[in-house]
Amino acid sequence: MKRIIGLILFVLILSACSGGRDVVVRYIEVNGRVVDSLEGVKEEEIAQIEAIKESKNQDENHLEDVIHETRNFSVSEYLAHSPDANNPSTHDFSIGGYDVIDIIVYEEPDLSRRSVRVSADGYISFPLIGRVEVEGLTASEVEQKIARELSEGELILDAHVSVTVREYKSKQFFVLGSVNSPGTYSLQARERLLDAISKAGGIDFEQGGKEGVIIRTENPDTPDERKIAIRIELNNLLKGGDQLSNLLLKDKDLLYIPKAEFFYIIGQVKSPGSFPYLEKQITLVEAISKAGGFTELAAKNKTRIIRIEDDVEQIIEVKVDAITESGQKTQDIPIKPGDVIVVPERFF
Repeated sequence: MKRIIGLILFVLILSACSGGRDVVVRYIEVNGRVVDSLEGVKEEEIAQIEAIKESKNQDENHLEDVIHETRNFSVSEYLAHSPDANNPSTHDFSIGGYDVIDIIVYEEPDLSRRSVRVSADGYISFPLIGRVEVEGLTASEVEQKIARELSEGELILDAHVSVTVREYKSKQFFVLGSVNSPGTYSLQARERLLDAISKAGGIDFEQGGKEGVIIRTENPDTPDERKIAIRIELNNLLKGGDQLSNLLLKDKDLLYIPKAEFFYIIGQVKSPGSFPYLEKQITLVEAISKAGGFTELAAKNKTRIIRIEDDVEQIIEVKVDAITESGQKTQDIPIKPGDVIVVPERFF
């Protein structure tokens, strides 16, 4: 019995020792500065890590915070919430300051006027009538108003008036993020999401462009005014397979196409730098491959991943040789956006 117990203990001790040598991945939670827990990392690499962390802290204060705090909808959820949002017949734009309109009076061609600019306070000047307020009226309502005033002044009875908007200048939309020409654009009647992307010069796919968000103001200038966010999957839309997502634009819409998040590789790889996180998932070995692979001086088995989750910093130590040469691919670590991969130099 003693011999059996002794043999069992020997096997357990041997297994424990062997397991310790075969540990491929080790997670270390950091208290204090993460760089103080990194052995064998050069001062310039530590400075790079601190710079990356600082830039990430600055990025946290941009538009994603607004989106996070706003009620979010998918396209299908939004159209269920606002069934007429994609119906052109319900989007008869009202006229505002700086818009340009054409006015035709069929009975009196001399009264017709083209390219009439609406004043900043919402008025136009029209022969025989004088100043006419058109702010907030649709084109058809302006037609009725001019016809009515001509009739009431006994100038032209039963006038037939046509008003068309040549240019909408009073309404705007905004495009930000990973597009080639972000900025502010005048909103024309019946313009849609793809029109906005086209006006902004198209998407910069090197920086991102998989998803878009429309931040829309509902019930503007009323006590019930509020903002919502509509999330758009862009791939199917751009390929023509999802025309439902080609939403009609509204005044003050903000189209934001987030830039891709990045991961970073510093140290002994052939092409260190920042890399956009465009794949659904990428592993440590794949990430190092993107950076051209290790240099001859790389301490492969001292590779670390610096990761921050829920404000907790941790270091993940990885023996890469055990993954690539010993067939332990299941130990390959999925990289997350914001990860910093550090490959130190080996010492001879």
